[in-house]
Amino acid sequence: MKLQTHIPLNKAEKPIDYDSSILLLGSCFSNNIGQKFGYFQFRSAHNPFGILFHPKAIENLIAKSIAQKEYSEDDIFFLNEQWHCYDVHSDLSDASKDRLVQKLNKGLTGAYQQIKESTHVIVTLGTSWVYRRTDAGRIVANCHKVPQKEFEKLLLSIDDISKSLRNIIDSIRVVNQKALIIFTVSPVRHLKDGFTENQLSKSRLISAIHDILGVPPLGVKGLSPSFGGGRGEAYFPSYEIMMDELRDYRFYESDMVHPNQVAIDYIWERFRQSWISEKAYPVMEQVDAVQKGLAHRPFNADSLRHKEFRKSLEGKITYLKERYPHMIFYQ
Repeated sequence: MKLQTHIPLNKAEKPIDYDSSILLLGSCFSNNIGQKFGYFQFRSAHNPFGILFHPKAIENLIAKSIAQKEYSEDDIFFLNEQWHCYDVHSDLSDASKDRLVQKLNKGLTGAYQQIKESTHVIVTLGTSWVYRRTDAGRIVANCHKVPQKEFEKLLLSIDDISKSLRNIIDSIRVVNQKALIIFTVSPVRHLKDGFTENQLSKSRLISAIHDILGVPPLGVKGLSPSFGGGRGEAYFPSYEIMMDELRDYRFYESDMVHPNQVAIDYIWERFRQSWISEKAYPVMEQVDAVQKGLAHRPFNADSLRHKEFRKSLEGKITYLKERYPHMIFYQ
């Protein structure tokens, strides 16, 4: 008896291993998967400008990074005792004007280097809904609790999103021809926009990704959801896995919007099966053992048994760092 629908996934032709460099950009689901990469000590970075929910915000970050344009005081504003920038998440906001400008420019420099050096760029799209300043006519990444009357809420068309995604690809290719760009749609439901509106939003994102990858719609016989466009771009069905494999509210946080840790772990496992090289699995197991050892809290830190445990753990860390110098374990 089959009690679960199971989405078939192809094994990636260019999988991720411990020689890879991964950059993750986009919605909060990028942070979830980025933390998994960090835990297993892959060379990775995620969201230098904080969470970016829609494709226009990601496009803007990449374009400014590639152009190496610097931010100035003209690009920020003061509200509620903090300085903010419309291009970035409120996590970067600061009480100091100078510190914020420094963080913005440091983020641009870091993003530029990461885009140049990455073997894999993972872009997670969260929503097609955007907010545009009524005075300046520009779409913002974050409203920073500025009164809503100062914005116009818009739903990007499939064509708008497709153009934005093509711009993202073209900008990356200016400095990095070899990186594999993986698109995915966040499984987080944006119910504040409305139930039907959320479905409309997600469907436009998925349709636009299909458009830029140049493949038939899902459902065509023989097509796997983990497909590529043949030009170094591909798709991973995070949203579909949440909707069709984890069809139960027990896989959500108490807000019934965000996937809980069980769901995140499950989608990560499906990603690992598809996108991470099997040669990396033994190293991941060793790293996992070290991380669990470091998290262990002894009843008696001075006991002989614990000292032997620590000595063994330090030996494992030394072994890994000799082979993978980029690994950093916090003891």
